[in-house]
Amino acid sequence: MTKRTAAKYKIDRRMGENIWGRAKSPVNKREYGPGQHGQRRKGKLSDFGTQLRAKQKLKGYYGDLTEKQFKRIYAEAARVKGDTGENLIGLLERRLDAVVYRAKFVPTVFAARQFVNHGHVTVNGKRVNIASYRVKEGDVIAVRDRSKQMALVLEAVASAERDVPDYLEVDHSKLTATFSRAPGLSDVPYPVQMEPNLVVEYYAKN
Repeated sequence: MTKRTAAKYKIDRRMGENIWGRAKSPVNKREYGPGQHGQRRKGKLSDFGTQLRAKQKLKGYYGDLTEKQFKRIYAEAARVKGDTGENLIGLLERRLDAVVYRAKFVPTVFAARQFVNHGHVTVNGKRVNIASYRVKEGDVIAVRDRSKQMALVLEAVASAERDVPDYLEVDHSKLTATFSRAPGLSDVPYPVQMEPNLVVEYYAKN
């Protein structure tokens, strides 16, 4: 098992939820946390604990985001007009690796990060290898021709495990996706409940 996969499963176990909705998640078999004390009865979380868990769950969902990266995205969401929680979701979903994952070009958000970093993706015809690159409305994201027959791409496209959200227009025959608009929380097909309002409360107090 790769370090990346192990980390992904550890996040699921720690949260006690299958946050990516994957069939292989260990939470499907064991709902308690990892480690020797994982089976202890869970106490009721404090307000701080609830807010912290909401932040860890949302941050963990998007792969290897560091606290520094996530806090920077939050600060930007807070500066923009409108609801900070909704803005936060919109900014996270505009990351190139998130779009590649949502378009079902790869099976996991972790694979999306690697796929972009290795130069398999173009935006408006130009190769982009920065996972945090922010797409704009109308941008066309595509898998490069030489990468279209990769096993993980073929596996992801054929998978019925998840659907493509309606803020992306995807053509799987050409492996292209057009980013129509920045989504709000209700538009994003999270397998578990995300609570960006609690993330806002966490950062407001800390």
